[in-house]
Amino acid sequence: MFPDLDIFISNYMLVDPEIYQLWIDGHSSNDAVSILNQRGICQKTGATLDLVTSDVLDHYRTYSLLEKLLSDPPKVQEQLSFQIDPETKQLLIEKYYGFDDSVIRELLGKKLSSRHRKDLDEVAEKTGINLKSCRRQFDNVKRIFKVVEEMPGSLVQNIEKHFLLSEELAKKYSSIVFIACLRFETSKRRLQYLNFGDFRQCSESIMAGWTYAMSGPEYYDTELDREFLLDLRDLRMLLDKEKEHKHILSVCSLVCVTLKPLMLHKTFLELDTNFRIYFRSILALACSLHRARDLRTLFVELVSCIEVWKQNAWTITDLENFLKAFTQCALDMDVLREADLKPSWERYMKVITNCLLIMYHN
Repeated sequence: MFPDLDIFISNYMLVDPEIYQLWIDGHSSNDAVSILNQRGICQKTGATLDLVTSDVLDHYRTYSLLEKLLSDPPKVQEQLSFQIDPETKQLLIEKYYGFDDSVIRELLGKKLSSRHRKDLDEVAEKTGINLKSCRRQFDNVKRIFKVVEEMPGSLVQNIEKHFLLSEELAKKYSSIVFIACLRFETSKRRLQYLNFGDFRQCSESIMAGWTYAMSGPEYYDTELDREFLLDLRDLRMLLDKEKEHKHILSVCSLVCVTLKPLMLHKTFLELDTNFRIYFRSILALACSLHRARDLRTLFVELVSCIEVWKQNAWTITDLENFLKAFTQCALDMDVLREADLKPSWERYMKVITNCLLIMYHN
């Protein structure tokens, strides 16, 4: 009698995170071996360079086969060709869809067309990121944008669901999609000092404050609340030629009383002198946002305001105090209460304040 034997054969795929990252970064297998050798892998493991080379080539062949699946992450979960544990599957997807902020900053404001994909060598040269990695990042952004741009509901949740990304990475992509859908101008020379993190924070603030508060199949994260933008037009009553002087004096007086103890004397005098300019700039911007072409230049208009404050040596604390006082003092005016504009004013100024403070740096 022979004993019964239970035999189990497993071919679970092993992923070396370090080699996978080198592949993700666009390095050739030869470059990867060289980098690993410089990092002392032979000394750490006792392996010969030939063995390391063979191992890297084996990993690279596997990752190349996996790439077709990674373009559609749910397929990674469903496929049976590779035995991969859940944690490794998530690592493969998350790293593949990871990106460099510097590369994404160069892509913001550009159409995701084949023509721009051909120009990625310029992006690679400017950012110092491998061209192959730039192409992967471009293709991933384009892929996600095409899938979710017209989907109702939460951008973040849609990206999480269809691409199996972590919430944090999905939030980053949602900002990219939002900026692309609303076609915000981000490429002007005066905006070049702003990085992807700045645009991400600003877009998240706009999505949270100016899109529809409701959810459902008829509401989109990429669509601003049209009724709110139209309500902002009524703020032009504060710019009415017959009453403008009265409104400016009223708000200026309240703001100056509030800020006098908080500002340097020189800055306070400058505020008192130029208050009309600041008043009109902020109000005029609000009244124009219902027009798509003016909405697209939102960041350009905000930088125009910032440049004036910087020329007058305002600190970010000065700006924060001014915006807080300006918001509240306008709310205290009877004209906003009588026109039922207080909620719209608060909603507008909360986002504008956040964006200006985010963008107020060198």
